[in-house]
Amino acid sequence: MRVAEPWPTMAAPKVAMLTHNVLRNRAVELSEDERSILESAVAFTRAYPARQIVVRQDVPVDVSTLLVEGLMTRHVDAKDGRRHLVAIHVPGDFVDLHAYALKRLDHDVGALTNITVAVIPHAALQEVQLHHQHLTRRLWFLTMLDAASHRHWVVRLASLNAVQRVAHFLCEMHARLLAIGRCNAGRFELAMTQSDIGEVCGLSNVHVNRVLRQLREEGLCGVRSGQVRIHDLQGLATVGVFTPDYLYLNRPAALRAVGTPGDHHG
Repeated sequence: MRVAEPWPTMAAPKVAMLTHNVLRNRAVELSEDERSILESAVAFTRAYPARQIVVRQDVPVDVSTLLVEGLMTRHVDAKDGRRHLVAIHVPGDFVDLHAYALKRLDHDVGALTNITVAVIPHAALQEVQLHHQHLTRRLWFLTMLDAASHRHWVVRLASLNAVQRVAHFLCEMHARLLAIGRCNAGRFELAMTQSDIGEVCGLSNVHVNRVLRQLREEGLCGVRSGQVRIHDLQGLATVGVFTPDYLYLNRPAALRAVGTPGDHHG
């Protein structure tokens, strides 16, 4: 990825649409008042093209970005030149909220697809912290969600085999996109190459290809041209040893994420 030249900046909309997916269908959600307060903290929105770096490692920052549309990544470039994806972000994720405290990142943040982000100055977040303690706790909860996801990504790489890793990752993305209304009857867009999935799961491109073929032949799911179609959600979750507890979804979303009786595809 190269450093992005962002597309034209746009004034923030006055309706509370930018924050619509923040903590949507999670165990902790924002009230309408809290959503409005957070919306008012947005200075502007900005668009970036796919495969561009949005925030560079070790560069001082005084703003944080909320993902509105598209998919983003956090990644670390190893000394041998290999890139390691350490997070995938979906709309509603506060991608670098932790930069408010850290003031610089120890990794790059990039656009996986064409994206739109809402930019919130740290000065505005400081005002939220000073005057809206309940909303501040909600933002703290967001950073704890990130930490929970990171722990489970580490466990996935350390304890699961290749098939389990890919199945677990697909179940996770299904659950997260389901929570924000971006999944329909087990179908969702996932604009990731097999190499991208390999970087998430610690597998080679060839190995990912074999695993996806196995999942397809077993009737669990199909992945093709950036589209995922889950045929047997309960079966895929079983193969991937997936439970959505670490995503802290509300109960209805958590049940749909693993395919309750009569709702196999979410």
